Amino acid sequence: MKRLKLSPAFIRFKLVLGIWCLYPGINAQSVSEDETTVTYPASFFTQYGSVSAKDMMDRIPGVGSTTGGGSSSSGGFSGAGGGRGGRGFGSGSGSSEILINGKRTAGKSNATSGVLDRINADQVDYIQIIRGTSGELDVRGSGQVINIVLLNELDESSLTYQLNADRYRDSYFQPGGNLSYSNRIGALDFVLSAVAEPRYGHTESEEFSILGDFSPNDRVVMDEIREQSSYDVTANFGYEFGDTSSARLNTLFSQNNNPTKVDRSITDLTVTPNVLKVQKENIPGKQHNWEIGGDYEKFFGNNSRFKMLFVLNQDNRSSTRERFDIFSEGAEDKNLFLKSASRTSEEIFRGSYTFDIFEDQDIEIGGERAVTTLESKLALGLPISGGNPSTALGGLVSVPVSNANSTVEELRYEPFIIHNWTINSRMSVESHLLYEYSEIEQWGDVRNKRDFNFIKPKVDFRYNVTPNLQLRGSLEKVVTQLRFSDFVAATDDQDDDSNTFAGNSNLRQEWFWKYDFITEYRLPNDMGVVDANLFYHDHRDVIERIDVTSDESNLLSANGNIGDGEMYGLRVNGSVRMNMINMPNLLVSSNWSVTDSKITDPFTAVERRFQFYGRGRWTLSFRHDVPRWSLNWGGSWSNRFDGNQKLYDIDDVVSTLGEPNVSLFAEYITEGGTSWRFDARDLTNNEQCRERIRFVGRLSNNILEEIENRCSIRGLVMSLKITGTF
Repeated sequence: MKRLKLSPAFIRFKLVLGIWCLYPGINAQSVSEDETTVTYPASFFTQYGSVSAKDMMDRIPGVGSTTGGGSSSSGGFSGAGGGRGGRGFGSGSGSSEILINGKRTAGKSNATSGVLDRINADQVDYIQIIRGTSGELDVRGSGQVINIVLLNELDESSLTYQLNADRYRDSYFQPGGNLSYSNRIGALDFVLSAVAEPRYGHTESEEFSILGDFSPNDRVVMDEIREQSSYDVTANFGYEFGDTSSARLNTLFSQNNNPTKVDRSITDLTVTPNVLKVQKENIPGKQHNWEIGGDYEKFFGNNSRFKMLFVLNQDNRSSTRERFDIFSEGAEDKNLFLKSASRTSEEIFRGSYTFDIFEDQDIEIGGERAVTTLESKLALGLPISGGNPSTALGGLVSVPVSNANSTVEELRYEPFIIHNWTINSRMSVESHLLYEYSEIEQWGDVRNKRDFNFIKPKVDFRYNVTPNLQLRGSLEKVVTQLRFSDFVAATDDQDDDSNTFAGNSNLRQEWFWKYDFITEYRLPNDMGVVDANLFYHDHRDVIERIDVTSDESNLLSANGNIGDGEMYGLRVNGSVRMNMINMPNLLVSSNWSVTDSKITDPFTAVERRFQFYGRGRWTLSFRHDVPRWSLNWGGSWSNRFDGNQKLYDIDDVVSTLGEPNVSLFAEYITEGGTSWRFDARDLTNNEQCRERIRFVGRLSNNILEEIENRCSIRGLVMSLKITGTF
């Protein structure tokens, strides 16, 4: 038999790892573990002086954000008519899910994660990290579940406040605040919150371009200011009817008006002396959305459960873009009027019944119905001689835009059955079978109606090799959510030489087979966690840009189905306490990924990557708690692997690259529990660059017309947040 020979370097590595793993962890005796669950009692976080449930999560390796911070707003917008994520409210994302008392918030904008800042740390009993699957969980098919359990006997009110202010690179100062009130009165518990969050943005960019013969073309300098604040009002209610039934109701209203001003100077380098043209744009944008969600749950004596939920939401946006040429004597000449408006609404109803079929097996059967509607309008005015100016278009002449005024509606039904089997204390398997039927109808400038149906299976297998080492494998058919704004004409805010791009009423859902193999190792004594995910996605009906030209004098492209493709890669995450250097309160996290993809380009018939599909990213962050000084501080560095991240269109190719993003923070907590936090974001200005290569006629002709290189910065943002409770 041939004897395996180990290298001295490998032996030294194993010795260091062994000593490291034997080193006692921070407060390890207060953290309990079993094969699938890690439990952190509230006493574990006492030393840190945590103010909220989010602060507590940030101290758990591999769960929260190492640097904390972020927006306190729970509102925001998901985009006009959905996105490219998986369909269905009940479908698991494969990443971490957050529950409160075992329940997920019935909402999308008003999600569970948005409530964490509003839960006082004194209200938390313990936090569970659940790595297994179970029919008792309120989510299915997730990588891991974080369950925040609150104290049942808590009946005192709590008022949490936050005062914050941001200072930007151009010395602009914008205040904000957050007020949250929580209480429990008998069987009723509730959290009420009002948030004003700064969202001001100032972007400075400079662009140089050369012509096809490599001679200078022009230089464009742009200054864009977006004066925006987010105002959100939320309410989360829960009521216990008894030991066997409960209900929850969640509401949200958010306003995010974003008036924007743009100043642009264009220097023509093709003539001598150079000619300077100055432009300005006024874009008064309005945005607001609301959401109502709720659920009811009933348990029965045979360990079965009935649950129903609903979500209703609406997203409203409108914008008017007017562009002026500015002359030396101060006169203005309007050369563009572009008005757009959209209203997206969604209705989701879901019901299910879960029951045991054997001692360690249960089945959930149910169904989901969803209606999503987009109403979109767009009007374009240009200074065309000989036309009839219209006051509705700012005094310019109306230009017809195909598919500018349309309504798109999708009706979807999805019955499902989910089987959960705990094979033994180390192994579990969860299998899904879902049938989707959908009907998409469009009317207005374009009329079209189509039906679709899909069978969507999924299998998720988990094996705990040891209490610390878990292997997970999953196979799933994913049908992505269509973005309804792709069905209609829309404004093109990425290209100054283009005002609108076309819609496509013949889109089909993109879908893919998703294969994942995940290894997770939790270091002994709560020292940290390391995991790796090897994945492969086999895509069908991929949605990217296609040629929809009807008039050869006016080339047009739109998002459409271009064919089949593949994505694959490896993601490695680590979050470790630095016990090996005698700094157990220093938590260091790293996320590293490398990815690739391939698909056939519809314009050139060559094999390439998916549009803007990244090559990977590396992020490093740390948090250092100093309990004796009631202080914690940290920072993060993040950089993507640039190169070959492109978007191919009918007559151009766009590439992107950018500099690393660096941020730092420091937080002091007073004896009374008030947090003073200072953040510095984008310390390196985080310059982002874009190269656009334009071609004469179609891209496939390969006749170079122009090369544009633009770089933009937002600059350093400093903020101060004061958080406390009464």
